[in-house]
Amino acid sequence: MQKKDINSREDIALLVNNFYSKVRENELLGPIFNTVIKDWETHLDLLTDFWETNLFFLKKYTGNPLVKHIEVDEQYNHTINELHFGTWINMWHKTIDDMFEGDVAQLAKNRARNMSTFMNMEIFKNKPKM
Repeated sequence: MQKKDINSREDIALLVNNFYSKVRENELLGPIFNTVIKDWETHLDLLTDFWETNLFFLKKYTGNPLVKHIEVDEQYNHTINELHFGTWINMWHKTIDDMFEGDVAQLAKNRARNMSTFMNMEIFKNKPKM
């Protein structure tokens, strides 16, 4: 099967839906995501907006994912760490590689890696000091 690049909102929605179906089943990430997210349909649409904004520079997403991730870390007693982010990014890259190839697919991997690193560092900085 010939892969194509990510070219549309429909491609992003396909990627996001496929990826998060795997996340929901993942032993490490699934329990967190499945507890925190109450309305998956709305959340997947929001994530599609997020990636459409980040990949195609359309102003569809206006939220603050960092604040939400810090709140989740607080909810989980500051136990979110680099293993969670590493698992997430590896799954994201594999899902993209399984479905797409091209410049925008590579951009999606690069942006995710940068965001993941930044969020992990910011969550670490916001953990209570011992």
